[in-house]
Amino acid sequence: MREQRLELHGHAVSYRAAGREGPVILLIHGITSSSRTWDEVIPLLARGHRVVAPDLLGHGRSAKPRADYSPAAHAAGVRDLMTALGHRRFTVVGHSLGGGVAMQLAYQFPERVERLVLVASGGLGREVSPLLRAASLPGAEWVLPLLGARPVRGAGAALGRLLGALGVELPPDVEEIARGVDSLGERGARAAFLNTLRSVVDPAGQRVDARDRLYLAAVLPSLIVWGERDPIIPASHGTQARELMPGSRLELFESAGHFPHRDEPERFARVLSEFVAGTGPAEIDEHGHIRELVLRRSRAPRPER
Repeated sequence: MREQRLELHGHAVSYRAAGREGPVILLIHGITSSSRTWDEVIPLLARGHRVVAPDLLGHGRSAKPRADYSPAAHAAGVRDLMTALGHRRFTVVGHSLGGGVAMQLAYQFPERVERLVLVASGGLGREVSPLLRAASLPGAEWVLPLLGARPVRGAGAALGRLLGALGVELPPDVEEIARGVDSLGERGARAAFLNTLRSVVDPAGQRVDARDRLYLAAVLPSLIVWGERDPIIPASHGTQARELMPGSRLELFESAGHFPHRDEPERFARVLSEFVAGTGPAEIDEHGHIRELVLRRSRAPRPER
């Protein structure tokens, strides 16, 4: 697994790459996270696939400019990264916010996506953690610096070390959230977080809802993975999405939380590998397949009076 950087549109983008042969799998992380969230999964997938896991702009080791951080902008950026790396087509796997980016990628650039995998994905219902709703409130700009302050982050790290010394293993959800809070110590990361969050969440819940377009997945092999104990986005969103995505498959991890790929990396890699091996890559003509589906769901225009 190699961590590399390249410059796209004047901004540094960090990514991890592994594997030399097999179908290409693109892994997209969630908000305040980075490609590190896939560390346990990448070596398992790389045995039979070429794997790319970027740090989205504003996250991880990638640049954090004043920019558009909407799912559509992230999707375009990921498309450009894969183009620069020479990967024309791929299976896209998106976790949480990354699930929304993955759906947007499949919607904007259907000819590039062979399969769609949503992991505890955003954009499938209004319900979301109260903590994220609160972070979208006006004035959060003044609170986040306190959370990201070095004394607070240092105290959290010290507590984690103490619990580790006592033999207490932190659940992946707690570990990942703590890592996300730690990333907010940088001003650019805080601004990117707020811009990203407010593009998809407001105090009432998730603003972006892709459910009205999930019927388009009929032409795309799709897998949904969710932890039944998810405290961030309820697993019921996955169940509802399964009903709205013709031919899709739902895999529930009974003991997992919001990060099923961290709770059970071996199972996750096995399920994903079997899905890729057991489905043929989609061959989508956006002017044929997509147009036909859209027209089938559209109403004829009413004559003007």
